[in-house]
Amino acid sequence: MMSRAALIIVLGLFAAVAPLRAQPIDNQPKVHASLIAESPSVAPGGQVTVALQEIIRERWHTYWRNPGDSGEPTTITWHLPPGWKASGIEWPYPKRLPVGPLMDFGYENEVALLSTVSTPADAKPGDIAHIKAHVMWLVCAEVCIPEETDLALDLKIDATAPTADAATAEFFAKARARLPNASPWPASYSADADTFILKVQSAGLAKANPRDVFFYPNRDGAIANPAPQKFETSKNGITLTTKSGWKLASADAHAKAGPLDGVLVLTNADGSDEALEISAKPVPAGLVGADLGFGVALLFAFLGGLILNLMPCVLPVLSIKALALARAKPETAHREALAYGVGVVLSFAALGGLLIALRAGGEAVGWGFQLQEPFVVAAFALLIFAVGLNFSGVFEFGEHFAGVGHKLTRHGGWIGSFFTGVLAVAVAAPCTAPFMGAAMGFALTQPAALALGVFIALSLGFAAPFVAIGFTPQLKRLIPKPGSWMATLRQALAFPMYATAIWLAWVLSLEAGLDGVVALLGAALALAFALWAYGATQITGRGRVLAWMAVVLGLAGMFALLTMIHSGKPATTQMLGVLPSEPYSAAKLASLRAEGRPVFVNATAAWCITCLVNERVALSQDSVRDIFARKNVAYLVADWTRRDAEVTNLLTAHGRTGVPLYLYFPPRGEAVVMPQILTESAIRSTFENANDASKETEP
Repeated sequence: MMSRAALIIVLGLFAAVAPLRAQPIDNQPKVHASLIAESPSVAPGGQVTVALQEIIRERWHTYWRNPGDSGEPTTITWHLPPGWKASGIEWPYPKRLPVGPLMDFGYENEVALLSTVSTPADAKPGDIAHIKAHVMWLVCAEVCIPEETDLALDLKIDATAPTADAATAEFFAKARARLPNASPWPASYSADADTFILKVQSAGLAKANPRDVFFYPNRDGAIANPAPQKFETSKNGITLTTKSGWKLASADAHAKAGPLDGVLVLTNADGSDEALEISAKPVPAGLVGADLGFGVALLFAFLGGLILNLMPCVLPVLSIKALALARAKPETAHREALAYGVGVVLSFAALGGLLIALRAGGEAVGWGFQLQEPFVVAAFALLIFAVGLNFSGVFEFGEHFAGVGHKLTRHGGWIGSFFTGVLAVAVAAPCTAPFMGAAMGFALTQPAALALGVFIALSLGFAAPFVAIGFTPQLKRLIPKPGSWMATLRQALAFPMYATAIWLAWVLSLEAGLDGVVALLGAALALAFALWAYGATQITGRGRVLAWMAVVLGLAGMFALLTMIHSGKPATTQMLGVLPSEPYSAAKLASLRAEGRPVFVNATAAWCITCLVNERVALSQDSVRDIFARKNVAYLVADWTRRDAEVTNLLTAHGRTGVPLYLYFPPRGEAVVMPQILTESAIRSTFENANDASKETEP
């Protein structure tokens, strides 16, 4: 492919020696350029906008920042007084300029390219600053001619800078109206050898029902410029499809591609244009985000919150508290149920707000992100271990501390109920329930207010069963009467907590290696010593000073050992079955699909309970292994135990922010999102139905 510089030289030589078909090229400039300042003066330390105005001869055009298939953008080389600075060009959105089989992006008739000139703080009032600029552009019709000129502008330094006159103000208002506005909505793109897909997620854009949509990428080679761009609207945004450019057509090129910036121009029903400046994140080829309305997302979040209560590390905490609540007086039960609900709602809101803020800051995080950090995993393990020791009777929380109470026959007060809600959210945070994944994925593609609404719906679902017990006498009567069995139950419920702590230690081993686990075990020993010393004072009531010294010593040892946990090289999540697998990458997926081979992608993590259950119950079966072998299905594991941008992009492409996510790619066609709870029959039917549909679409 001829370089653009070489192309310009050829075009320039051609312009110098070849006549136009209709008439010869005259020697007059095809573009009249001038500098216009928004204000004739500028204050010390202030700024003034300067426009490069290009008045272009009829039937000729100049070029945008990405000129398209040929051409070169205008360049400005500033020559400013010492201490003065000029910004880059603010590019107005262009228009399509077909030239035979090619498509250029540029301007006709007139264009104003704005730059901001800044003055130093020590500029002296009354001085005249001489602003100079060397400007170069390529102007084309049937031939292209490079032109250049030197321009000058004088600005007065004045502490009380006057405003622009009416004509100048109108000129700059029209110039700024042509500038694209920064898009507040998330965008993603994918590309393969044939197809480029851009998705902008915004219900507002879809409701605007644009007459036309066109995407101008900032960089060359992202799309095939002459190819038509087709768009469709849905309840959650706009999807634009066109042909991939040469820089994204190969699997390797797309795998290495970063965010794609550009301008999306929407033509409204009345013919007016609206331009949006977008930055689209790359996702695996052929994938687009899922559509989900706000109402459905709220419902899914509520249902997912209900199911979270059944997680093995949550159920023991709520069971003990529910037993105490069932025996409380009605007015007390109401107060404690509400306090628990408030604790849950505030905790989920805080977690959701943190997640939204991190993603807004460019972090590739999703639901369960807190367990991708070894130190946090260790802290959760110690918290669960401490709750288990409490259930075993090693020590008792004070009545006004965590609401467990020192006797099962007494309630813990509204403060205790509030912190029980906080604790329940903490131990439920790494879990993903059915319905919940799609809701969380929708939430993190929306503005912050809507996203927090989905997290609130999740918290209401999570709090609903416990609150219902506090307000519904019929439910309270279903709970057995108090008795000695309750002490035995409490001690028995300690063992699911110990099992959860062991599981978290295993997760830590994958994130921080053997050294991290040893540090965790030492910290657990120090914590157990501190809690035993604390519990001894509760039993005897004597030796408080020595006991508290032991508590302080034990906690100090625990924190010292926690600081030894380091971020070792993450290990690949080990599948429990016998399925041969390879690590997921966008390039690997594209390569397998190019071969026409079906692919199953398992987005998983060691800290995801649902993932581990599916791997043990479904993916480890011999019959499932036979299905994979018979269908020649490639198995890719997208391990999200530690933070991984490629896996995050995969989740985002399907409107998810957490694992598990199971995708089946038939030999042809789009990916099939499988249920979050896997079964052998679901795997078998998905493989067969998707393959049949793929065959029907073959040419």
